[in-house]
Amino acid sequence: MTGLATPPRDCPLCPRLAAFREEQRAAHPDWFNAPVPSFGDADAWLAIVGLAPGLQGANRTGRPFTGDASGALFYGTLLKFCLAEGEFRGESSDGLRLRGVYVVNAVRCVPPQNKPVPSEIHACRPFLDAELAALPALRVVIALGQIAHQSAIKAIGGKLPKYPFGHLAEHRLPNGIRLIDSYHCSRYNQNTGRLTPAMFEAVFTRAIECVT
Repeated sequence: MTGLATPPRDCPLCPRLAAFREEQRAAHPDWFNAPVPSFGDADAWLAIVGLAPGLQGANRTGRPFTGDASGALFYGTLLKFCLAEGEFRGESSDGLRLRGVYVVNAVRCVPPQNKPVPSEIHACRPFLDAELAALPALRVVIALGQIAHQSAIKAIGGKLPKYPFGHLAEHRLPNGIRLIDSYHCSRYNQNTGRLTPAMFEAVFTRAIECVT
């Protein structure tokens, strides 16, 4: 399923992002070019919070982590851990299904240079708040990168100074949900070795250990 709480297609909350979205619609009329809905299982025990749609990834295809280099590692890992079923082919029409997992971005519209500004992160947070709150079986959140980490903590009701970000850092939040941090699975982090497949898999190993 997609989007428990999705902004409207022409969401006006962030003028900079709305203007960039219009530029991309003019340049690429066949792309999705709208706030990207979340993706996954409404009965998820695990939520994965990303940063924002990639320009040629989710902004093009309309599904998180689909269409660019991050997707192969991301969905390949979910498939390896039996958290997804089907085949990942890098397009939203591939029929991939998630099992017990819900994927949501902190910011729903593609930002220039993949860098949202604080006001944009803040403006989009009510959608993250609503979606995490709408997952009745949620027990673990994986945050991909520091912005996702900060957004997830605020959405769940924690205080940032108490929960420093670090790869494989683990935090018990006030409502009992476990937060596990990971470096983002971006092309840059993969190419520089900041995040290896083994490091990414370790995050999911720990997430599963938390519920078994």
